Amino acid sequence: MIRELTCIVCPKGCQLKVELDGKKVLSVEGATCKRGVAYAEAECTAPMRTITSTAVIVGGGVVPVKTDKAIPKELVFDCMKQINAARVSPDAKLGDIVIENVLGTDANVVTTRNAKL
Repeated sequence: MIRELTCIVCPKGCQLKVELDGKKVLSVEGATCKRGVAYAEAECTAPMRTITSTAVIVGGGVVPVKTDKAIPKELVFDCMKQINAARVSPDAKLGDIVIENVLGTDANVVTTRNAKL
């Protein structure tokens, strides 16, 4: 099977063709650097995503949040359920942990600005 990807590692946006045998990468064409090859291999075998969203502030409003590292793509919807259920203190500061070790991934959901402006 051939999978076509656009590399997102740098602004070049190399057009990649990845030859797969099941989940095994046989070859990567079109990458102009090693990072592109690594991206293609990871995206085809164990895709990861950084989640960005908002969480509800107790008493009203929302604050932007994100995972402090990428999590497995298949956990995105479960992560969003936890973020949607979370409540953030109005005194929360930039970088405060909202959800520690979300879904056992070793990633934390953190605020990306102060809850109060």
